[in-house]
Amino acid sequence: MKEKILGLLRKSDKALSINELQDSLGINDVEGLKQLNTTLQKLEDEVIIYHTNKHKYMLFEDSHLVKGIIHVNKKGYGFVEVEGPRDDIYINEDNLNGALHGDLVIAEITSKKNDPEEEGRILRIVKRPVTRYVGEINFKNNNGYVVLDEKKIKVEIEVKREDSMNAVDGHKVVVELGKKINNHKYQGKVIEILGHKNDPGVDIASVMYKYDINTEFSDLVKEELKKLPMEVREEDLKGRTDLRDQVIFTIDGDDTKDIDDAISIKKLSNGHYELGVHIADVSYYVKEGTALDNEAMERGTSVYLVDRVVPMLPHELSNGICSLNPNVDRLAISCVMEFDINGKLIDYNIFPSVIRSRIQMTYKKVNSILEKNEIPEGYEEFVRDLRLMNQLANILREAMTRRGYIDFEVDEAKIIVDENCVPTDIKVRERGTGEMLIEDFMIAANECVATHIYFMNLPFIYRVHEVPKEEKIRSYLAFIGNLGYRVVGNACDFKPKAMQKLINYLSDKPEFKILSSLLLRSMQKAIYSPDNIGHYGLASPCYTHFTSPIRRYPDTTVHRLLRTYLFDRNITGEVLRHWQNKLVYIAEHSSSRERASIDCEREVEDMKMAEYMEKHIGEEFEGMISTVANFGMFVELDNLVEGLVPIKEMNDFYHYDEARMTLTGEKSHEKYSIGDRVLIKVVRADKDEKQIDFEIIRKL
Repeated sequence: MKEKILGLLRKSDKALSINELQDSLGINDVEGLKQLNTTLQKLEDEVIIYHTNKHKYMLFEDSHLVKGIIHVNKKGYGFVEVEGPRDDIYINEDNLNGALHGDLVIAEITSKKNDPEEEGRILRIVKRPVTRYVGEINFKNNNGYVVLDEKKIKVEIEVKREDSMNAVDGHKVVVELGKKINNHKYQGKVIEILGHKNDPGVDIASVMYKYDINTEFSDLVKEELKKLPMEVREEDLKGRTDLRDQVIFTIDGDDTKDIDDAISIKKLSNGHYELGVHIADVSYYVKEGTALDNEAMERGTSVYLVDRVVPMLPHELSNGICSLNPNVDRLAISCVMEFDINGKLIDYNIFPSVIRSRIQMTYKKVNSILEKNEIPEGYEEFVRDLRLMNQLANILREAMTRRGYIDFEVDEAKIIVDENCVPTDIKVRERGTGEMLIEDFMIAANECVATHIYFMNLPFIYRVHEVPKEEKIRSYLAFIGNLGYRVVGNACDFKPKAMQKLINYLSDKPEFKILSSLLLRSMQKAIYSPDNIGHYGLASPCYTHFTSPIRRYPDTTVHRLLRTYLFDRNITGEVLRHWQNKLVYIAEHSSSRERASIDCEREVEDMKMAEYMEKHIGEEFEGMISTVANFGMFVELDNLVEGLVPIKEMNDFYHYDEARMTLTGEKSHEKYSIGDRVLIKVVRADKDEKQIDFEIIRKL
């Protein structure tokens, strides 16, 4: 019935009444009419068709309405994000019609065709994906009032005392929206108390809840854990290549406990390099369809916050039997590759193995060897292998660079906190020779595995990165052109080589870090997909994630597919159909959980940076202007803390040039542009608002 109705509406050049549909479908009984009404209602609810004011039906895509997600600004207005090339639609606060940030809505365009910006009003809320929010509760006249952490949700929530779970003033609570009192007020019910707002760690726990980051494992998972071996047994070695006599080791951060990858190196008699990348065999312990597997799939990824890791797998696995800890037997899947002196992959083998890591190295100590020729105690016997690895890493990076690999060199902040999770320092995270070496080796293994399965033409999960949108590149080229930088290039055909050339051209400019960051923002986001379209940023025609199965579910899936296809040789039609269907969900869900994880990590960092700067109000710092807007400009300090200089607080009337992204004082003629070095004073920092305000002292 559904497809027949849609077929009629597609063929028709006008909206059809229910009588016209009934006649066309040949329905002449009560039961058939009932089914028609039910199907039409369902299609309308799913926003596939539109029911007009004249009680006729048409395809929604042919109507004058649009469907999308409403994103509300802190100031109260919003934009409906519509799929496809269409621009976002502006919605004034008065036209939100009760819609909240994140709702799926139907909007009607109210602006005229020749208006520069499309404006509309919300007609209907199709779906409210979030009904539970985190906020601070305080009581007045025996009723609780919750102020939400999410400032984009402009509602007041009133909680009766009996629905408060005995919360007290200052508690951070999870509140569920109930009956709507009016467009800006709801009844609510407290369903969980996270703790008092001043308790250590409650601030981060509040952000984690917002992004559905779960810290507890179910009883089913705990029961399954009890049945798993916590050391490698003889029976586990069946069908595995024994590599325990080989020199294999790991390189990670100082505080890493979940060790996914180990490496080995040999120089062959033909002058080639044999690189071994040995990855923890998580899927051997986490079987498909178990509670452990379902929980890992739901989480999608481990989340790394300033003072804690929320693991995808329980610590017994992530830090124990699956972690490639030194001097113990561990099960792995090995990808051993032979490269020539130009970095070309000559041969490879992918197989299940058992390894015994010789030492848990740290980046810091490896860098002291490779960058300073200083050999820490305990590393003496591995110096030759490390230098050989560095040779190969340089060769591989040169090969990647030749094909168009793009290194944006964007810095990351490392926030140091004390035992109460109070920030004590903020530093730029180091990215030395050791970090780049591991990155190069992991890229090589990921490409090798992806390419092998791709040419077998079997269902698989890829890490893909689309070509940047033409309008984004065109806009960026116009912007740097206004700064005086002339780049010859075609925005319609901006291949990785062209992007690399642009990065190289800008690399010696004083504002390179800012320009590089802006360029990165104009790129598409890398995602997971069962369809291979290549990875633009790596200039790789075929890429996957194979090297981190402890902390990323797609990697665990890749391991499971390798075992199915290569080791067990199980490629029946039933198996292929199973994975073809399942990989669509895994790719979409994993991409979604990755975005949530990144957003959570960024929000926690913003909060902790603001908390850190609360102790530095009145102090002066040097920084660089990173963004200029009509409401002010953002300045990034050398430790990567970013704050706003509000235009209303600047001692002049400033004119904003959108094309050049500059502010120019009407009286002083002082001009501020992206990349300018300035001296600022911290005038405001608010941890709850996650906001920092600066005052300009002078240009440097």
